[in-house]
Amino acid sequence: MRFEWIVALRFLREGGLQTALIVVGAALGISFIVFITGFLGELQRDIVQRTLGVQPHVTIKPLEEVARPLRPERAQGDAPLVLSDVQPRGQRLRSIDQWQATVAQLRENGDVRAISPLAAGPGLVTRGDSNKSLTIVGIVAEPYAAVTRLDQKLVEGRLQVDPGDVLLGRDLAEDLGVGIGDTVRLSTPSSSGDTYRVRGIFDLGAKNLNQLYAYVGLATAQALHALPGGVTSIEVTVDDLWDAERVATDLARTIPHLVESWIRTNRQLMVALSNQTLMTRMIRMCFGLVVAIGVASVLMVAVVQKTREIGILRAMGTTRGRVLRVFLLQGAIIGLIGSVLGCALGYALARFMSGVLTSADGARLFTAHVDLPLYLYTTVGAILLGVIAAALPARRASRLDPAQAIRM
Repeated sequence: MRFEWIVALRFLREGGLQTALIVVGAALGISFIVFITGFLGELQRDIVQRTLGVQPHVTIKPLEEVARPLRPERAQGDAPLVLSDVQPRGQRLRSIDQWQATVAQLRENGDVRAISPLAAGPGLVTRGDSNKSLTIVGIVAEPYAAVTRLDQKLVEGRLQVDPGDVLLGRDLAEDLGVGIGDTVRLSTPSSSGDTYRVRGIFDLGAKNLNQLYAYVGLATAQALHALPGGVTSIEVTVDDLWDAERVATDLARTIPHLVESWIRTNRQLMVALSNQTLMTRMIRMCFGLVVAIGVASVLMVAVVQKTREIGILRAMGTTRGRVLRVFLLQGAIIGLIGSVLGCALGYALARFMSGVLTSADGARLFTAHVDLPLYLYTTVGAILLGVIAAALPARRASRLDPAQAIRM
């Protein structure tokens, strides 16, 4: 292959400005592919994190209770039903059976990053003449923060849920007229409740969510909801949030409980993200097509310009296969140089735009980082694209008749 490399590099050097322009064009096209892929990927992740609020990646709950038709005792075969019309059974607040064993099993799963058991149920918060219905959630502070990042959403106070403490949403606190250190009364259908001191105020980014939840300690919630030692769900964070559905499916095979991922419970969001991903792929395809056409055009011109040289090489005994490989190598070299320059330019563009594009609250929409797998795949793809684009010019060059080529 040494001969092919020497000839291919010499042809590219002799191309001068023509070679430089196509390399720059390829680099620009690849840089936009890298930037758009990285930018939209980070943007999707940010949208998911903001939309989900404190929702975990995977949630484990007790199986729903199902009412079944009643058959007569000792019924055989297709015996008629005694009670054939069955109404759906109302679901009551229940604990996960043997939840400690389930948590231990989850800790052995390599895909699981954080686990948080919690006890949640309906309740009422009262302050003077004001009262609001809400969900009272019992948590263990550190594991819950690891799963949902609730500590990052506090706007006042701290993440403290000792006995007698409560965390409220900002809008709920405003409706009740309370602040840090004030007291409210929490009660449930199964408990007359008690007074609790506000230790923290959080903002989940949505008014309805800020009015929906009150967080207390796990033991406190168990007493309020009449669930001694029980939990109503186990929330899990996995290493890759986009892999949550697979992890949930794997867990459902070994855990005798209802296992749901955020992907399944947010189907409309997933449809929107899937449409965005489809558009990203179409844009990448368009840029790749432009780069391929550019490479093919330049190499086609090179074949015309180098017709005499190709004829001389063929007359000297160079095989058609070698001539073919010369131009395929040119396409690969253009793709390699263009991808290296494009990846560097794409990262620089992403870094610049990450400092310019901000959300309404002033936060960065995404953070630029070196994505080695993306750069590797892009480089390999660009080389293959260059080879494919060079296929037609290479085929034409290899089929030139030596005698006719020399006379041209």
